[in-house]
Amino acid sequence: MPTSNPAVQTASTELHAVPLTIEGLSVLHQMFRFRWPEWRKVSSSRQEEIAREASEILAKPEEAGRTAVYSMLGHKGDLMLVHFRDSFEELSAAELELNRTALQEYLEPMHSYLSVIELGLYDSSVKLYRQLTERGVPPLSEEWNKEVEETMERQRQAMRPRLYPKIPDTKYLCFYPMDRKRGEEKNWYMLPIEERQRQMEEHGMVGRRYAGKVQQIITGSIGFDDWEWGVDLFAPEPLIFKKLIYEMRFDEVSAVYAAFGQFFVGVRCPVARIDQWLGIS
Repeated sequence: MPTSNPAVQTASTELHAVPLTIEGLSVLHQMFRFRWPEWRKVSSSRQEEIAREASEILAKPEEAGRTAVYSMLGHKGDLMLVHFRDSFEELSAAELELNRTALQEYLEPMHSYLSVIELGLYDSSVKLYRQLTERGVPPLSEEWNKEVEETMERQRQAMRPRLYPKIPDTKYLCFYPMDRKRGEEKNWYMLPIEERQRQMEEHGMVGRRYAGKVQQIITGSIGFDDWEWGVDLFAPEPLIFKKLIYEMRFDEVSAVYAAFGQFFVGVRCPVARIDQWLGIS
C-alpha cells in the first residue's frame, strides 16, 4: 500500500544521502581563565610591558578582522579569543605566537574549539541528485563526480563573501557547539535527504527573520572536535541570542534532532587595548 511517509522510500527512488558542503576559513576558539592572584603580584611596569607585547601580537594590522578578544561572562572562563585564518597551519601559528608571549603565563586554558566555516548545500544537493538520478547516472561515478564538482565550484564563487568573512565587530558574541541526534529512537542521519532538506529550510526561515539583528556564522567540526558544528552569533545586544535560539527550539529539526553543548557569551574587547581589560589604564 502506498505511503506518504518520506522516510519510507524504495531503493530505486531514494536520492544519495550525503549533502554537499563548501568550506572556507579555518576557525579556532580559545577560552581561558586569567590568573588574577599571580597577576596582582607583578609590578606595574612589568604589567605594562606584558600588555604592550600582547597588544602588538593581537592587533597586527595584517590580522585586522581575523582575531577578536571577548571578556567572558560566568564561571566558564575570563577571556575568549576567536581566530579566523586561511588554514590550520595559520591557526597553529597564531596559537603558538600567543603561547610565546609573557601574557600566556597568566592564561589557564579552559576550553577550545576547532572548526571550518561551512555552508550546507541541501537545496542544490537535492536538485542535482534528482536530476542525476532521473538520468540514470550512478552515484559517485566519474560523470556524477564531475557534475558535483562543477556545482560546488559555482557555489564557492557565489558564496565567497560568506566563506571568507571578517570577524563581525559587534559588541556581543554567543558561541555554542551542537550535534544532530543519532540515538536509538531519533537519528537525523537515517532520514532521506529530501526530508532533511525540508526541515533545514524551515529552520533557516526562522534565522532569516532575524536578518540585520544578528549575524550567524556556522562552522563544521566533524572530525576536528567533539561536536559536529559550531555556531557563532554576533549582535549589538545580547537579548537577541535568547530570542533567536528560543524561537528556533520550536522548529522540527531543533525540537526533535538537535543536541547542544555549552554556551559561551562574551563582550568584545578592542585587541589594541587589552591593557584596559587587565586593569592597567
